[in-house]
Amino acid sequence: MRPLEDVRVVAIEQYGAGPFGSLYLADLGAEIIKIEDPRTGGDVGRYVPPYQEEADSLFFETFNRGKKSIDLDLSNPAGRSVLGDLVRVSDAIYSNLRGDIPARLGIRYEDLCEINPRIVCCSLSGFGMTGPRSAEPAYDYILQGLTGWMSLTGEPDDPPTKTGLSLVDYSGGLVAALAVVAGIHSARRDGHGLDCDLSLFDVGISLLTYIATWHLNGGYVPTRTARSAHPSLVPFQNFETADGWIVVGCAKEKFWRRLTEVIGRPDLATDAHFRDFAARRANSSELIEILSAIFRSAPSGHWLAKLTEAGIPSGPVRTVEQALAEPQAAARGMFIETSHDRFGAVKQIATPIRVGERWPGHPRAPHRNEHAAEVLGGLLGYDGERIGHLAAAGAFGAPGVREEA
Repeated sequence: MRPLEDVRVVAIEQYGAGPFGSLYLADLGAEIIKIEDPRTGGDVGRYVPPYQEEADSLFFETFNRGKKSIDLDLSNPAGRSVLGDLVRVSDAIYSNLRGDIPARLGIRYEDLCEINPRIVCCSLSGFGMTGPRSAEPAYDYILQGLTGWMSLTGEPDDPPTKTGLSLVDYSGGLVAALAVVAGIHSARRDGHGLDCDLSLFDVGISLLTYIATWHLNGGYVPTRTARSAHPSLVPFQNFETADGWIVVGCAKEKFWRRLTEVIGRPDLATDAHFRDFAARRANSSELIEILSAIFRSAPSGHWLAKLTEAGIPSGPVRTVEQALAEPQAAARGMFIETSHDRFGAVKQIATPIRVGERWPGHPRAPHRNEHAAEVLGGLLGYDGERIGHLAAAGAFGAPGVREEA
């Protein structure tokens, strides 16, 4: 059995952050029952271009493989009754909605504990369920600006820059997945569930880590550094070579001493201007000018061979295409394939969690409402008459109606 095969999670999620977190739970074996709003055409991720057809997209496939989908209108009393029955037989209800919506939808622990005292209610929102911004929407891009990330990213004279990936969203999803697992463990141990109130803003702030500590305790004012240089360790940055870019990092004094040998300048190791961390930081401009001229004198392959042989942390700056062709990725089993009836064989990146042996086979992402019969009839035991009454009452949405997501 996979580690979480005895876990069932009801996911009221959409787009990136929430689905990214529950994807990890699904890959670890949890049953993820994804609630999609029939009024909006389901998860907005289904409609993200460029690789998109009708209500399927490769974006959606990436974040939702291995899950089950059911249409349910939670604004409708009949739909709400179905949700209550799902809560009764599940371990957690997991959402990534605006911070004020869990209370409005009634999906907090205080709202659901009478149905299932052990239910874990995990909310991942932009700003959390408390505070002056709790009712505001938030996206990764916005939060990278708000939490200071953009002020740290890019060249000193260029505009503030976001990271190339949605790292606030993805980190938030991972935090939420951990919270769900911790919450379920607590509920099974103590006999009662709880709320997990998580915020992408909190995640963004927390990832400032030592930069924030330096500022809060020493008044440190971070600035963008040239060529992605480390704020205190020198040299630790990108260097241009004769035919590209490489990263060289001297995070320990022994690496610096080795580097001076590799570049043919052992005198730098004993030069008072560069002999230790503090000296190199104080004289970084002078040192980087020397090193830059040396690295530009030969191609990347020449330097990387010498650096690797000397055991100095280093690597090429690659394109995404080149990174995916790295033999280490294949050797580590980082590629999987799902079989999709619209897109065919879809190659994807595996989640990197390894708990015990890797398991073969990954189900594709669900079509919208694909698992209605399995969930309603199989899991909840509804007969055809009851399903018909619920449908007539609007539990599963009005046929053909789609509002703006």
